[in-house]
Amino acid sequence: MHLPPLAAIRAFEAVARHLSFTRAAEELGMTQAGVSYQIRLLEERLGGPLFLRRPREVRLTRLGEELARPTTEAFDLLRETYAPTEGRNTTLAITTPLSIATHWLSQRLGKFQFAHPELALRLESSDRMMDFSRDDFDAAIRYGKGDWPGVESHLLFDYTITPMLSPRLAEEAGVRVPEDLLKLPIIDSGNPDWGVWMGKAGVRYPELVPIPGLGLGSQVNEGRAAVAGQGVAMLTPRFFRFELATGSLIQPFSLTTTNGFAHWLVYPTTSRNRPAIRQFRSFLFDEIERENAELEASPTP
Repeated sequence: MHLPPLAAIRAFEAVARHLSFTRAAEELGMTQAGVSYQIRLLEERLGGPLFLRRPREVRLTRLGEELARPTTEAFDLLRETYAPTEGRNTTLAITTPLSIATHWLSQRLGKFQFAHPELALRLESSDRMMDFSRDDFDAAIRYGKGDWPGVESHLLFDYTITPMLSPRLAEEAGVRVPEDLLKLPIIDSGNPDWGVWMGKAGVRYPELVPIPGLGLGSQVNEGRAAVAGQGVAMLTPRFFRFELATGSLIQPFSLTTTNGFAHWLVYPTTSRNRPAIRQFRSFLFDEIERENAELEASPTP
């Protein structure tokens, strides 16, 4: 079977990616009428509509959805292949959640930079979900189950949590058993992780009656509030090794739990053979292997 005209496929890929005939026309240097004409040619060739055109909205039909992903992946591969070589392998732009960037990755990037001085690194700390087809990043660390379409996903470590608080607050409240935590201000009491951990500890965590507490939105802010003695926070021990080592935070119980999610290194499938990506992936695996050994050797509370 002969392929449809490349111009028509190219117009379809741009409209499907932007869900906008206007933005696709701007990207392709065409008029909207020209883009519409190419889409119409493709629809006639395929025997069905690819888009639902509504006022101020463009949506893919079922046929369009079936074709959009493999078409975009094919064009991503072409874009990667024919991208200018200047700077392509010398810049690595990474985006990660705020907690990972602050408490884990940032103190390691200097070591990676020293080992690879030919690379220029750019790190963005953000909890928003990014899209490689729209955002200018080469790799990301994401929180989830690793089942995102169109990307390579590599497990870094599980999302593990346990309560932490300042030693002074623990002493003042007489924290001896998990039930004692309910006497303290709970930082982000609406976080479902509290119910998961308490259930594993054999404590009934009240779900129907809101517990007064702070809600600060990220482990970075929650950890700082806990250090300041503002309450007890549900935190990831891997991210607060310094605070635990220096005694500004304590982990009163050895019990940890997870919610089935994890942290993953992800990048576009088309970038899997890029040298900078391979180097960064290997570096992260080495760092995590070393850290896991250190964590296993550390005494538990």
